[in-house]
Amino acid sequence: MRIALIIVTAAALGMAVSGHAHHSDAGYDQERIVGFQGTVTRYLWRNPHVTVYVETTGENGESVEWGVETGSTPIMTRSGWSRELFAPGEMVNVRGHPDRQHRAHAMMISIEKSDGSVWIQDESDTPATASATSLDGVWKGIGATLGPFSRALDAMPLTPAGAAAKADYNFQIDSPIRECIAPPAPGTVVGSTVYLNGFEVLEDRVIIRSEFFDAERIVYLDGRDHPENSEPTNQGHSIGHWEGETLVVDTVLFADHRSANGTGVPSGPRKHLLERFSLSDDGTRMIVEVELEDPDYLAAQFSGSKELLYAPQLQLYRYDCDPTLSRQAGFE
Repeated sequence: MRIALIIVTAAALGMAVSGHAHHSDAGYDQERIVGFQGTVTRYLWRNPHVTVYVETTGENGESVEWGVETGSTPIMTRSGWSRELFAPGEMVNVRGHPDRQHRAHAMMISIEKSDGSVWIQDESDTPATASATSLDGVWKGIGATLGPFSRALDAMPLTPAGAAAKADYNFQIDSPIRECIAPPAPGTVVGSTVYLNGFEVLEDRVIIRSEFFDAERIVYLDGRDHPENSEPTNQGHSIGHWEGETLVVDTVLFADHRSANGTGVPSGPRKHLLERFSLSDDGTRMIVEVELEDPDYLAAQFSGSKELLYAPQLQLYRYDCDPTLSRQAGFE
């Protein structure tokens, strides 16, 4: 069957657009849908995104192999997928958003197998199932709070250097994600609705882990100060203390990062992050209050808050980003 392009508006796409909100608009045209039938040639269960390659017939009768890109292995595992889901030679029907550069690539909406089963990327909200008594455990970002947080950070007034960097930012070339480098706090850890976060509360430290690019932060609670002559790192150096049941975290010594304080705005050497982590009254949510200063790129202090849902029924997975595949991807 030849490829059929269906032109629709973004509003008409509804959940097809919002369900892939973690993808970058830079790579795919989310106002169009491409639909075709074909044969699976390859199935890559790798990160940053699982990819199904499908051979079909092009508009001029030629054979075309499409790369149909989905979410990462943690997201797709929670969507019911596995590394054995598709086999070479299997007939499938594909719907997706086509690549803006007119490559034979698409961001998947759905894939239907010959047995009639339809496979999608499930990013639906997780209902509250339990109440936490501490920050320890597994947590999932709540989109209703993370979206406004990200938009507010993107709208921050910038210094001349910050404005120039943002104007010059080219996702396809400059994104550190293409090199499997995670965004620093406050972006990656407790920064996503689709990747889980794990908090391990110990006597002398708190370890915060994110599935997204396997980012990890250690918050030292043993009374130490920030080191004076230490090498900056991607997630910075964090020290903390308890104010009652609230964890207060102070982080400095961030390494350079091209897109950290909003899209295309770098981290500077004077970046300073203060966070407060506390439980909601019913224990189902974690409230994260953020104060961010980066005088090299931000013209004012940023303040915001976001929330995570306690999700002990879910499991964190390794990301294990493949740099070669990440450089080829047309999305974040």
